[in-house]
Amino acid sequence: MKLYDGGRAPNPRRVRVFLAEKGITIPTEQVDLGALQQKSSAFTAINPMQRVPALVLDDGTVITESIAICRYFEALHPEPPLFGRGALQSALVEMWNRRAELHLFLPASNVFRHLHPAMKEMESPQVKEWGEANKPRVMSFLEFLDGELKQRSFLAGEDYSVADITAMIAIDFMRVSRMVVPDALVNLKRWHAAVSARPSASA
Repeated sequence: MKLYDGGRAPNPRRVRVFLAEKGITIPTEQVDLGALQQKSSAFTAINPMQRVPALVLDDGTVITESIAICRYFEALHPEPPLFGRGALQSALVEMWNRRAELHLFLPASNVFRHLHPAMKEMESPQVKEWGEANKPRVMSFLEFLDGELKQRSFLAGEDYSVADITAMIAIDFMRVSRMVVPDALVNLKRWHAAVSARPSASA
């Protein structure tokens, strides 16, 4: 088994944080995104979509997409549960992870991909207007999260979950686009400080 990682990129980091929370260590190989190694023939043979992370199992099966990889390890190592326990909690974790992906992670990524000069080779064409259009979407969802986190410790309830991993990494990723959480969002800042203090956050 080997995990093809991507350094500071947010999706590979999601898997690393998840594995750290589980206490799982597996062999990894770095894919240098800056050098466009993901577009090499060797890596394309592993993942034709040329994206990281990618998990290659001992039988040669390849699992891509960060949440799919996390679900694989959740099934193998169910404790601690990061996708919820029981029907209701599992559904709430799924709901909040999807919300964090669609309304925070994706818009923040679009800001970076369409406005940052370093992404010119990877995002063609860059559409500046689309990058700018996603900034208020990010801020609107941050305000929504702040209101929700007034009522509980973590996104999906009182237990840390994969939804918190997704949202934390999305907020951390905002920095490369010079976007920050407004000081007025005290509940969100409290939550972010708490999840960032977990040892797994440095993975």
